[in-house]
Amino acid sequence: MNLADIRQEYKLASLDEKEAPANPLLLFDKWFKAALHSEVTEANAMCLSTAGDGQHPESRIVLLKEFSSSGFQFYTNYHSDKGQALAANPYCSLNFFWPELERQVRIGGKAEKVDSADSDAYFATRPRGSQVGAWVSDQSQVIEGRNVLEQRLEEQMKRFEGQEVPRPPHWGGFLVIPSHIEFWQGRPNRLHDRLLYSRVGEDGWKLERLAP
Repeated sequence: MNLADIRQEYKLASLDEKEAPANPLLLFDKWFKAALHSEVTEANAMCLSTAGDGQHPESRIVLLKEFSSSGFQFYTNYHSDKGQALAANPYCSLNFFWPELERQVRIGGKAEKVDSADSDAYFATRPRGSQVGAWVSDQSQVIEGRNVLEQRLEEQMKRFEGQEVPRPPHWGGFLVIPSHIEFWQGRPNRLHDRLLYSRVGEDGWKLERLAP
């Protein structure tokens, strides 16, 4: 297989700044709903990149659980690698890629922990197995084998038998407050459409077109 021969011609849609809304969250909402309607596999999957030490970026896939004018929200173990990275350096980036729609959204901003009440509320909606799992896994820590998880799971299932599972204090949400959002629409001949929104003040946005 010659990797140079792998290529996809993009021709599904276009992106015109003359028709783009002043607020990028409106465009994101439109694109996200289109991804859901198109039955994109886990449309809420996004690549989270951090650089806790300011030198070594790390990326991983996490799931978007809520978005609003305030930003983009996800949940994790605060003791995990990503949790510690964001504690040391809250600046991060998110990337959504929806190949079925030939679209990508890049978001840069600053992450902050969400209110405990919001984390409690979301945790209460999780499947019971996921709730117990949050107590089982010391995320990102080295373990001797799968049997360690299975033993801890059995112990925690017994511990919470017949009662609600509370949210662990080390588990909760992050809100990424965007400073810039870029929308990418694939176009023929690699001349893609790229629109960049940059935050101006508290609520304003500047819109610019980027060369592909």
